[in-house]
Amino acid sequence: MLARILSSSLFGLDAYLIDVEVDISSGLPLFNIVGLPDAAVKESRDRLRSAIKNTGLNFPVKKITVNLAPADMKKEGSSFDLPMAVGILVAEGIIKPDSLDRYMLVGELSLDGKIKPVKGVLSMAIAARDAGLKGIILPARNATEASVVSSIEVYPVETLPQVVEFLNGDLTIEPRKIRLEELFLDGCFPQDDFADVKGQEHAKRALEVAAAGGHNLLMIGPPGSGKTMLAKRLPSILPVMEFEEALETTRIHSIMGLLPDGQALLTARPFRSPHHTISDAGLIGGGQIPRPGEVSFAHNGVLFLDELPEFRRNVLEVLRQPLEEGRVTISRAMASLNYPSRFMLVAAMNPCPCGFYTDLSHECICTPIQIKRYRSKISGPLLDRIDIHIEVPAVPFKDISAERRSEESQSIMARVKEARRVQTERHKKEGIYCNSQLKPRHLKKYCQISDDSKRLIETAMTRLGFSARAYNRILKVSRTIADLDRSNEILPHHISEAIQYRSLDRKRFG
Repeated sequence: MLARILSSSLFGLDAYLIDVEVDISSGLPLFNIVGLPDAAVKESRDRLRSAIKNTGLNFPVKKITVNLAPADMKKEGSSFDLPMAVGILVAEGIIKPDSLDRYMLVGELSLDGKIKPVKGVLSMAIAARDAGLKGIILPARNATEASVVSSIEVYPVETLPQVVEFLNGDLTIEPRKIRLEELFLDGCFPQDDFADVKGQEHAKRALEVAAAGGHNLLMIGPPGSGKTMLAKRLPSILPVMEFEEALETTRIHSIMGLLPDGQALLTARPFRSPHHTISDAGLIGGGQIPRPGEVSFAHNGVLFLDELPEFRRNVLEVLRQPLEEGRVTISRAMASLNYPSRFMLVAAMNPCPCGFYTDLSHECICTPIQIKRYRSKISGPLLDRIDIHIEVPAVPFKDISAERRSEESQSIMARVKEARRVQTERHKKEGIYCNSQLKPRHLKKYCQISDDSKRLIETAMTRLGFSARAYNRILKVSRTIADLDRSNEILPHHISEAIQYRSLDRKRFG
């Protein structure tokens, strides 16, 4: 007898439907799986045999052929265990085939018949909804994640006998429901707060400007000046994610199995801080079947690179495409995939190898050649793609010991949120959400400046050796500062502040 079960597999960030076709016929006992299965799929033969027997059901001693269609797509993972087991039971007449075309089934089977969670359930639920299916039957631990998808019923199951009884109509399972409003009320605000940071008012202002316009930022200062502490608090002043942002961010974490158990949606903006020993594949993504890297895990959030010059040169250079385009393309012989990677890059570094070149309280032991070699590890093109460069000096004792509490993140976020609202309203016809996304054609339209401001920028470019890209960055940052100031026009003092944030550009930095 032939049985057909609907399941799903992942291709990049998206899921697509898979027809699991099971044929049982007379002949010598044989179990074949065809349709480009990987090792995990092939090993399911032994899991299925033990799971079906250990739940008190009969495993057929016949010739079993399982086809995973379309046959020209690589099938990976253990999510086909449950649909293949159900297909065998349907072909044996144990499960009624009446309503199977209305459900998608995914899940991994343990040897005792329990159903284990799988990766990428959120994308699979979206695929089931788009295909017009009634519902998706999946592991109970994945149900909360899939329930954020509207217009589809999510049926959580824990054992294979439960699935058999449900499909035969002998058991009623209530679809899992969730209230999205509660998700955004709980856990979307980071615990780290700017009120904990003593001093560093100039750096806090730069981070506020960066958050308001979505600008990339580089902090340079001696050890212990608070660079990492400031970076970790940046998500606390960023606007709360919209539902579509949270959904896209959650999908990336879901396909890699990084979503915490029982969590339906990532509502807090991600903060990723990879170690400087990371490879280019770990940062950008890679593999025979391309997988996302840290730049994609930081999508809609912050990617923090501490000790920037310690990263290998080839690793830093691969950041160019995601910084410019907000996505990364990974091409292999078998596939070419795009992953979203729209993030804020925040980097930190010491001014020299020993770290005390700009510290008045410590003596620097580095030679000029060592300092130049250390700083030249960061290429000019990468530095040009970072909108804001700021110096973070050591904090004086009077600031550390001060009793006065600094401004809280919530009040800073209110200003950032208002500036983002102004930008969204201004650029809504362009499909742009913040000033950092402005292209050269947009600068002429939205960043017009007076003759006095032009002369100010010309002087800065001549004396400091700014590149043409740095000129565009100054205009973008000036537009953001004006938005924070609730000014429709970019005034000279906005330009002046933006120029200060290019203080580490190539002529002085090299």
